[in-house]
Amino acid sequence: MKTLKFKTNINCGGCIANAKPYLDTVPHVDSWEVDTQNPDKILTVKGDDINAVDVITKVQQAGYKIEEKKGLLSGLFK
Repeated sequence: MKTLKFKTNINCGGCIANAKPYLDTVPHVDSWEVDTQNPDKILTVKGDDINAVDVITKVQQAGYKIEEKKGLLSGLFK
C-alpha cells in the first residue's frame, strides 16, 4: 500500500465534509484523512496505485489549495 501526504488548506470539519465527495471518487484510494491540528493541514491518502495528480485535481475541484508534501518522511510510510 502506498501513502501520499499533501499540504492543504482544509482546516475544519466543514471543509472535510465539503471535500469528501471529491476525495471519495479518487481512483484506487482505500482511505484518506486530514490532520486539521497540524499547521499544514496534512491530507494523508492511502491505497494501491494512487496517483498524486488525481488527488490534487479532486481537492482543487472541491475548492481547496493543495501541494504534495515532499521530504524526509514522505517515502517512509509505503
